[in-house]
Amino acid sequence: MSIVTIGLIQASHDVHGDEPVATHKEFAIQKHLGLVRNAAAQGAQIVCLQEIFYGPYFCAEQTTKWYDAAEEIPNGPTTKLFQDIAKELGIVIILPIYEREGIASYYNTAAVIDADGSYLGKYRKHHIPHVAAGGGSCGFWEKYYFKPGNLGYPVFDTSFAKVGVYICYDRHFPEGARALGLGGAEIVFNPSATVAGTSEHLWKLEQPAHAVANGYYVAAINRVGTEAPWNMGEFYGQSYLVDPRGSIVTIGSRDQDEVIIGEMDKTLIREVRNVWQFYRDRRPETYDQITQL
Repeated sequence: MSIVTIGLIQASHDVHGDEPVATHKEFAIQKHLGLVRNAAAQGAQIVCLQEIFYGPYFCAEQTTKWYDAAEEIPNGPTTKLFQDIAKELGIVIILPIYEREGIASYYNTAAVIDADGSYLGKYRKHHIPHVAAGGGSCGFWEKYYFKPGNLGYPVFDTSFAKVGVYICYDRHFPEGARALGLGGAEIVFNPSATVAGTSEHLWKLEQPAHAVANGYYVAAINRVGTEAPWNMGEFYGQSYLVDPRGSIVTIGSRDQDEVIIGEMDKTLIREVRNVWQFYRDRRPETYDQITQL
């Protein structure tokens, strides 16, 4: 099939951060189940949720409380629940959650579930920020919560398209984006949690550039609203789908819970790659210095 309908889900999280982890998860999962069903009702065949969708962006603080939010993948309850939903609705789901491996190894991860409910695999976020934001003690304190990804840059052959995943801060690094293209990705999903400020200027620059440089679609997802008690900044939404020419196909609002629907056309990928032969003309034998410096 040439045309594939993509659904991107952006949402606010309105439970106060002081509430128990279980309360956060229950609220967010129920909210997103409704949004996923909404996306499917609008014809979405591949649906992606936002980064660590089942709670607040807790990395604004550093406390062991949030370790309890992590689950095994694929054996945890949230992955299994969404496998059932994917099978029921006949859709592919990109499911970004907090992963625990073994006793206490934690990753920022996205599970990929096929349209028959089967678990295809997972991507673990490679690039982990640890920077202040929003004033006071708030920040993107992710090194406190996540080990760097160690599963490479897999491409998943789903029922509708070959899918790659990059997560939030990864988008600032072109190397992994290129690896996903070389692996055969037709679309790369980037579930994110990013606030107004410096990153907003880059939001519509970097990912269209990845799409053009690699001849694939990119789906960028960001949450909306502010989250108490941290109030580190406005999550500015504007989730979008961009094509291999760098043109935005569809984009969401800045501040609304929303299902953004857009179409990817695989014939356009081929047309663009036939014109811009970046993979043919690349010179990997000259790039050793990149990894040596």
